Amino acid sequence: MTSAVTNTVGPGAPSPSAHLTASGIKKRFGGVEALRGVDFDVRRGEVMALVGDNGAGKSTLMKALAGAHTTDGGTFHLDGREVILNTPHDAAEQGIQIVYQDLALCENLDVSANLSLGDEPTKSGWWFLPHQLRPIDDLEMERKARAAIDKLQVRTLQSVRAKVGGLSGGQRQAIAIARAVGADSTVVLLDEPTAALGVAQTRQVLDAVIRLRDTNHAVVYISHNMRDIFEVSDRITVLRHGSNVAVYETSQTTPDEIVVAMTRGLDTEAT
Repeated sequence: MTSAVTNTVGPGAPSPSAHLTASGIKKRFGGVEALRGVDFDVRRGEVMALVGDNGAGKSTLMKALAGAHTTDGGTFHLDGREVILNTPHDAAEQGIQIVYQDLALCENLDVSANLSLGDEPTKSGWWFLPHQLRPIDDLEMERKARAAIDKLQVRTLQSVRAKVGGLSGGQRQAIAIARAVGADSTVVLLDEPTAALGVAQTRQVLDAVIRLRDTNHAVVYISHNMRDIFEVSDRITVLRHGSNVAVYETSQTTPDEIVVAMTRGLDTEAT
């Protein structure tokens, strides 16, 4: 029997102009099949929400896209070209950046140092020394930080020399997103970016996500907050028990319909 649901794009049918595509992704942890041949895609200039109940496989898929989990089957493509994502380095080389819930920021360093962490610019004229021994170019590091912050129009940050430990939760999220943008990325994966934030801080993060889409990034957004999802997303991919349910156009569905798809799947008896 065919489903009566019409506002979905069926699993296995990548959207037109998909930038990042995952096809038939499988992942097993011992006897647990976390991903059962999942298909997923996201375009540049859109926010794709990835939702599902606990254990649906969304975090596992996110980590597979980021190279943090090696998969047991399936393929990844960027603009139609197959890519290997076996390690986080592989993903970063392909322009895929992930912002985890814990943000991985160093509170004792300032904003500019955090944005260049691991890739600090060095002063010219010191070519005779190994890269790791060359003096850091603080002015260039500050310039790069300011460019990344300005790109997201983070207006609540007074200085890129401010210590991260003194920033609010919303500002820290914005800094983590700016770091992903500053890494020459085309895909940014956001794992529960508004979890445990207050109303004002959540507003800061949602504004940053919207501006991230406007910079022509492909954005994948995991959240349990339906209000946030419906505010920032263009499409919604629903997973259940490690499998695809459907992909919805956000403007053509409702929170109730998404919750039903997450908890019960689609009505396969409909005609």
